[in-house]
Amino acid sequence: MPMTPALPRRPRWRSLALLALCLAPLLWPLEHLAERYYRSELAGQNRQTLDLYVANLLGTLHRYEVLPQILGDLPALRAVLGAPDDGVTQGNANRFLKNISAQTGAEVMYLMDVRGNTLATSNWDKQDSFIGRNFAFRPYFSEAMQGRLGRFFGLGTTSTKRGYYFAAAVREGEQILGVLVIKVDLDHTESLWGKTPEQLLVTDHNGVVILTSRADWRFRASRPLTEDERTAIAAVQPYPTLDPRPLQIDQNAWLTQTQQIDETGWRVSILAPRTLIDRPVRTVVATGGATLLVLMLLLGLMMQRRRHYLQRIDFEARTRRELEVRVAERTSDLEGLNRRLREEVLEREQAQQELVRAQDDLVQAGKLSALGTMSASISHELNQPLAAIRSYAENAEVLLDHQRTDDARGNLKLISELTGRMASIIAHLRAFARRDRHAPESVALQPALDDALALLAKRRRSMEVELIRDLPAAALWVEAGETRLRQVLGNLLANALDALTEKGPPRKLWLSAETTAEGVNLYIRDNGPGFCMEALSRASEPFYTTKTRTQGLGLGLAICETLMRAFGGELSFANHKEGGALITLRLRAGAPGVSLQPSEDRSE
Repeated sequence: MPMTPALPRRPRWRSLALLALCLAPLLWPLEHLAERYYRSELAGQNRQTLDLYVANLLGTLHRYEVLPQILGDLPALRAVLGAPDDGVTQGNANRFLKNISAQTGAEVMYLMDVRGNTLATSNWDKQDSFIGRNFAFRPYFSEAMQGRLGRFFGLGTTSTKRGYYFAAAVREGEQILGVLVIKVDLDHTESLWGKTPEQLLVTDHNGVVILTSRADWRFRASRPLTEDERTAIAAVQPYPTLDPRPLQIDQNAWLTQTQQIDETGWRVSILAPRTLIDRPVRTVVATGGATLLVLMLLLGLMMQRRRHYLQRIDFEARTRRELEVRVAERTSDLEGLNRRLREEVLEREQAQQELVRAQDDLVQAGKLSALGTMSASISHELNQPLAAIRSYAENAEVLLDHQRTDDARGNLKLISELTGRMASIIAHLRAFARRDRHAPESVALQPALDDALALLAKRRRSMEVELIRDLPAAALWVEAGETRLRQVLGNLLANALDALTEKGPPRKLWLSAETTAEGVNLYIRDNGPGFCMEALSRASEPFYTTKTRTQGLGLGLAICETLMRAFGGELSFANHKEGGALITLRLRAGAPGVSLQPSEDRSE
């Protein structure tokens, strides 16, 4: 039986490969644009960071630059200049300088006569006291003796510690009696930088690194020093070495931004590693290449389908021409087609069964996720009552050892009340997983707040947290659930104590309330570190937390916000203008008196 020859194969994929090679140079401008974009983004971020750091550094210096001129007019210092050999006068001046240094945070303050001899100092009682030492060789002394405000950065010859010096003359009319010097510690400005890929570099007028985020760069010369500069360094001794080693930095590996501080003669630079740009640029280029490859594959697939379509048309034409000859063959083809159809039907049924099994697995996974969330919530909410029960039980054991049965009975009663509260919390968490049937009732705000404070009293006292209350004497009635309101207050107060553990004394906690046209506002404020920007936007998000995994699950604030919405109230987070976190609870006003609604503590 004659057959029409098949269409000849043409090298389609070879053509596609050549097309891809022709389009590959388009990746070069993509790489160029990506590098310009990420370089601009990085430069903008570093410029803002540089401005903030310079502002912080200048703010630190400006706090102290007027102190020498102000303190120089005080009688206690003038007296020791008039009677340098009087031990009583010198002792008064020493103690006065130590007190002022402690109040202002200055590293050290000392008073010199016109010859540069130190008469009084704030570190008079230390082993490295400046008493009797002569610092006339320092530039700040000569500048102050010329009637100007002396400025100098250098290493202390006695303490070997870096600092910035301010000096001013102590005058009696036009006569200069002495020089008062204040040394400012700048070590903390390096610690403010943190661990980031970008590096900090502050150089003085000699080009020597004086502040840096990398210890191995400190006191190295960023440029060659002249002979005059080396002579000046040997004269004033600002560094631990008279010959600073050169700073070897590969300029091709860093992107540098610099800002000049005219009043100090310093240059502040931020060095960002080029890898911060190279990595995202390589990612963009790789993405572009992958996109180009996918387009080539799609184009090849379209060409192959077109080829198949032409082959099918040719096949149909040949079939029509040979229809009478191939009747038997057609019947056989139909039988084969039916067989393939049955196989496809069987494959479709199997696929549907696989789909049903996958859906069942998905439902089961959802149940397990819900169970995990509920378990985490129960663990989080029962931790506080369990801690209180353990504390009351330990106290009861001690009271029984001392035959104080009445007090022990009171502790046992509190334990009983806490177990009832735990049962109520569990009942509420069960209701939390479905629609809550408890309607808000009128609750007195102050007793609920007192109960929450009582549970945390031992911890608050152990942390030495000062409690400052500003609550009205009259009861404030709000629309809420009694147990749920205690739960919200307990969580928020516990979070405030957690935040206060991150700072040293003094630790303070403020509680205040006010009545508004919409209801009652309760304010909880602490003097801790406050919220970061990410925490403010995600504070009420479930499982988001700034604590470690062992300190919390990130469910407390999410549960509190859900309960507040159930009351018809609102929970908001902010940072107080004087520092620390500020949490506001806005509750609807309730009717005074005892609520007629069924209690939430009733177990289901």
